Amino acid sequence: MTLDPAMISIGNWLLLALAAFGIGITKSGFSGVSLVHVLIFAYVFGAKASTGVVLPMLIVGDTMAMLMFGQHADWGYVRRMFPPAIVGVVAAWLLMDVMSESYYRPTIGCIILGLALVQLTRMFREDWFAQVPHSELFAWGMGILVGITTMLANAAGPVFGMFLIAIGLPKKEFVGTAAWFFLLLNVVKIPFSWNLGLIRSDTLALNAIFLPLIWLGLKAGSSLVKKIDQRGFEVGIIILAVISAASLLLL
Repeated sequence: MTLDPAMISIGNWLLLALAAFGIGITKSGFSGVSLVHVLIFAYVFGAKASTGVVLPMLIVGDTMAMLMFGQHADWGYVRRMFPPAIVGVVAAWLLMDVMSESYYRPTIGCIILGLALVQLTRMFREDWFAQVPHSELFAWGMGILVGITTMLANAAGPVFGMFLIAIGLPKKEFVGTAAWFFLLLNVVKIPFSWNLGLIRSDTLALNAIFLPLIWLGLKAGSSLVKKIDQRGFEVGIIILAVISAASLLLL
């Protein structure tokens, strides 16, 4: 089915512009803001089709973030999480042919909410699960969840954010690591989305319209990141993750 921009209402164009701006903010480190573009694009195009519309825009946002913050990346965690994330992407790709769209968002919402609650517990009882975030089993489990959630709904930002906070990564390294990780992972997803018919020439033409808004969102988000301390940054990530999870479950 061809995407016809003329069939998109003015109200939906405004919503899509807001979502593109939100992608930029997400790539500055505020991963929970991914709720904005996930829900808006799913509302306008449908849960499954929206993943192909959004993916090239995410790659552009990842590239911009990598150029701004990539020098701060901790490559040890990128290498550690990438193999299990690929396993998750392949698993979700196979599921997308048989899984009902109505299960996408609630499934991801439950995953994000569970991770956020565990991290909140650790903030008040630091002795609980102290060694778990640094174990190989934890990295593989989180990596697979990242792969599944990013393929199903491009909503892996809060999941990866919970992992980076759990291991205690400072905010600059957080943003740089996330930028490189998602740039590489989203590029890997292209053939899978293309195979499912979710990325086409007409969807790419639509993507090009919103690129300036992604850049503006990234600049706005990066300015905010510089103004808040590490503790405020971590609390903000968790709060946004909880809001994101609740919205995916309720809407």
